[in-house]
Amino acid sequence: MTKILIVEDNEDLARGLANNLEIEGFATEVAPDGTTGLARARELDPDLIILDLMLPGMDGYRVLSALRDEGDTVPVLILTARTTEHDKVRGFRDGCDDYVTKPFGLLELMGRVQALLRRSAKGEKESAKFRFGDIEIVPGTHDVFVNGRPVLLRPKEFELLMALVRRRGTVVARLDLLREVWGYGSDVVSRTVDTHVGELRRKLETNPARPRHILTVRKSGYRLSVD
Repeated sequence: MTKILIVEDNEDLARGLANNLEIEGFATEVAPDGTTGLARARELDPDLIILDLMLPGMDGYRVLSALRDEGDTVPVLILTARTTEHDKVRGFRDGCDDYVTKPFGLLELMGRVQALLRRSAKGEKESAKFRFGDIEIVPGTHDVFVNGRPVLLRPKEFELLMALVRRRGTVVARLDLLREVWGYGSDVVSRTVDTHVGELRRKLETNPARPRHILTVRKSGYRLSVD
């Protein structure tokens, strides 16, 4: 059974989320603070985490960063009352897979949970290796190597890379990348894509200032060159 960990200090909200998710057939567990949430994430090995940001003990950003620094690629949906652009960009930069603000619509939240789980399952099925230049990608395990050395990509960085790989040689608009990788439309700033592309270049390109593979197409988007 698909396991979802809810890290939320509002007891009523957490109970309501758990009940609705269980009605949909998911197994749930609730952690009331960040420290407990991080510990349970390590022990439970959930299929998805719903994470509040304003938590006692350890805030959600620190929980998320700790998981990603350990190489944990579990999908994380941030559910928070923090609505500023800065908070959203920081959440995606730290490695969240989706960002939903309170108050929220239950049907929309359930839809996003299902979308994250589908994308995660799809990634697990992709097993063929892909190589270009000095870079090797193993989609099934999310492993990436440069000159044979492993490179740790955050989940959204990896999804962005795979979105470009699937369309290699073709220009992909920022809005299309936002829709495919983040599940959002024009309501999310395109700077989110630019920030993640910058991180990919820093980690994968020999000279990030003059990239060989992840190319900007002016006024259009990005293109992956495998030549």
